[in-house]
Amino acid sequence: MVNKIKELAILIVFVIILFLLPLHYQHSDSAYMVMGGKLNVALNESDEKKTLNEKMDVEKYFRPSKLLILNDKDINDSIYHFHGKDFSEIKLPGSLLKTEEETIINYFSVLREAANPQDDTMTGCGTIGNATSPYPTAYNFLSSDYQAKLSYKHYVETFKNILHINLIKLRKVPVYGYPDTLRYFIEIEAIEGSDKAIGYFAYYYGFVNLIEEESLYKISKIDFFGENYLCAPYHGWSYDAEAVVDIKYGDWCDLVKERYPTQQNDFIKKVCFKGTDGNDYCIEFYQLTNDTDIEIAQYIKREGQDWELIKLDPNQCIDN
Repeated sequence: MVNKIKELAILIVFVIILFLLPLHYQHSDSAYMVMGGKLNVALNESDEKKTLNEKMDVEKYFRPSKLLILNDKDINDSIYHFHGKDFSEIKLPGSLLKTEEETIINYFSVLREAANPQDDTMTGCGTIGNATSPYPTAYNFLSSDYQAKLSYKHYVETFKNILHINLIKLRKVPVYGYPDTLRYFIEIEAIEGSDKAIGYFAYYYGFVNLIEEESLYKISKIDFFGENYLCAPYHGWSYDAEAVVDIKYGDWCDLVKERYPTQQNDFIKKVCFKGTDGNDYCIEFYQLTNDTDIEIAQYIKREGQDWELIKLDPNQCIDN
């Protein structure tokens, strides 16, 4: 009797497998396709296996580049008690906002482990980083005017599918015509979620404006620009500093008499030249991670004078 029950049980399991197998393949056939092939969900080790080596270097998983991380400040002692609070209940300690650069670095240090994944993306394996808990704290780095323009709800939505943030470049930039404006160039390396159940590395550069509120520096504006990795290698000169100077200031404006050797210090490039008007000029560029050069500022040095920030528009040379 016992043997018959076992045989019956085995038969039932076999029938269930035969029934489910076609459904599995039917589902697989309609799976997400990529590059002409079926995209399968990657197999991952369990969390238990990953915790076996507590000293594992996890940093290598966050970084495709070897650039230094700037937002690595350990400020947990200053903000841990904000966990679970509404943004309106949080008052940041002044030590995080003492200088312009500290404000920016501490802001992105708070956001580094923040993640706002969407339910339908299946990116990551379980909870990612500190999930959404850092956002109320980060929101308080914004000035009161910026918060009035950008609600907290909208602010969190702007991080949709942003799962990890590294600040890799930071430098103060001059603003022509507004010398008192506090503006910084930044470059961000992010991991983003996708509907393919995988994460992407994406790069953005941008500019952060700050203002002083009650003797502390707060963020009053951020503008981001996405970095394209397929423009420069396939399309021309406008991504190369030297070519930009030769064509825009030389061919278009007939201003370049002699171009001097390029000066480069880290990601900062200066392409200087003797002008046809007898003055010296320097065009400053910042080099992005994708090796694209973006123009930041222009300077002129008249005889017997120091370098002076100016505003040139080569497009007007074409119009004229």
